[in-house]
Amino acid sequence: MLDKASFINCMHLSRNRKYHTGKCEMIFLGLTLFTLGLIGIIINRSNLIGIIMSIEILLLSVNYNILMFSLWTYDLVGEILSLIILTVAAAESAIGLALIVVLHRIKGTISIKYLNILKG
Repeated sequence: MLDKASFINCMHLSRNRKYHTGKCEMIFLGLTLFTLGLIGIIINRSNLIGIIMSIEILLLSVNYNILMFSLWTYDLVGEILSLIILTVAAAESAIGLALIVVLHRIKGTISIKYLNILKG
């Protein structure tokens, strides 16, 4: 288990090594990408393209962490799950962009305020 003290210790020890990327750096990169995705969703509440891009960053960071843990445990299931997540992310992006195009054709803007006009 990686608690806060061992994470800080691992980050400190990794600075002394050259050209070596350990588990702590990989986890830190995935955590940083996930945090950037969450911040992007919070900041871009009125911009649909920004929200979709932030969701993609979230899915890619989760995908990255699953791949790293799959490599460390020598398990193939993580890589298969990674492909499924990429498929879902591509479908989500395509549907989101299609909705943005429809909203832009109807209203001429892609603001979230006008999403209620797409109700059937």
